[in-house]
Amino acid sequence: MSDGKEPEGIFEGYSKGDDIQLSSYGLLAGVFNLIFAAFLLVSRGLGRPLPERVDAKDIALLGMATHKLSLVAAQDAIMSPLRAPFTELREKESPKKVDEKPRGEGLRRSLGELLTCKFCLSVWLASFFTYGLVLVPRVTRLVAAIFAVVTISDHLHQTYKALMNRA
Repeated sequence: MSDGKEPEGIFEGYSKGDDIQLSSYGLLAGVFNLIFAAFLLVSRGLGRPLPERVDAKDIALLGMATHKLSLVAAQDAIMSPLRAPFTELREKESPKKVDEKPRGEGLRRSLGELLTCKFCLSVWLASFFTYGLVLVPRVTRLVAAIFAVVTISDHLHQTYKALMNRA
């Protein structure tokens, strides 16, 4: 009962000619889930129960910290050496901000995509902050507080700049 069409693999036809590395994305998703499983095992082994709920103050703190750290990691010039093996420079937009694009193929390109996307990176960072909240809450809150303070400072700088431009 053949209709004359070639049989397709389950992912064939997905990319529509684009260079999409599904196997690399799958590997990164697997690593993400493996890290989560390791966190669960470590927390159980250390006798650190998972919280029934996360306090709203911690959610706000970790949210601000994740926001700032994802911006720093994905766009700041100071973090370029960590992204450079997976990206290429398009333009240096300012002394502190660069525009990069992923390079290479396969896992290298997928890592470049992850490291240049503040939204993608924030999922990983939020997870790590949350794992830290369970395993080492004092240290995690201290590190998160640093990034949250910088987030507030950045917004105050932008507000000040906007007010000065109006004056």
